[in-house]
Amino acid sequence: MSELKATPEPSELDQQSSGDAVAHLRTIRSYVIRGGRLTPSQQNALEKFWPLFGVSDVAAPFDATAHFGRQAPLVLEIGFGMGDSLLAMARNNPQKDFIGIEVHKPGVGRLLHEIDALGLHNLRVYCHDAKEILRDCIADEALSCVQIFFPDPWHKKKHNKRRLVQAEFMEQLRPKLAIGGSVHMATDWEPYAAHMMEVISALPDYRNSAGVGQYAGSTDRPLTKFEKRGQRLGHVVNDLVFIRER
Repeated sequence: MSELKATPEPSELDQQSSGDAVAHLRTIRSYVIRGGRLTPSQQNALEKFWPLFGVSDVAAPFDATAHFGRQAPLVLEIGFGMGDSLLAMARNNPQKDFIGIEVHKPGVGRLLHEIDALGLHNLRVYCHDAKEILRDCIADEALSCVQIFFPDPWHKKKHNKRRLVQAEFMEQLRPKLAIGGSVHMATDWEPYAAHMMEVISALPDYRNSAGVGQYAGSTDRPLTKFEKRGQRLGHVVNDLVFIRER
């Protein structure tokens, strides 16, 4: 006879995600929450390390001094995937503080595990919609940089409206940057790179650091497994770095 098991109580993160599903029922989202299976390590990290490195209150202003115990340049990465580049940047730049936003729980679990394993103190994580975090949690001029690396390109024309990089979103993002702060985007889908360039070049108060219509050259962005795979397949990776002027 199989052992009867009590139904576990939903975690704080699960309750939050359920609420998100209802709230976004009629909203066009730039992502799909995939039901990937959590590994035991990822599940354990969510349970053990979320209280230490996760940010659960998605309606309150993010208090960087309370989280990090200091005032330092603050970098926000939207859609960090499995967290490879974000981890590398946080580890290589201890003088900066980082916030990562991701809706995919396996990636969140892996990142939490690695934050603890590496003993990092300058990285915090949201598992929520980035547009809402920007709107409700990030103060104006709080960020030195926003990173958007390899967002879903939504290849089909009928799905292009779901791309994250749209004029409305980039307008929402700009006041969150300090004057002189940057937004750094990268994609290996050339039509999306052209779309990004067209969208942000048409907006006021952004300046292309590489020159009008030009993609950025070498950057300090770490290579990820995803990017290396794309390079092996012959994909061209384009980076765009724009500066907030006022």
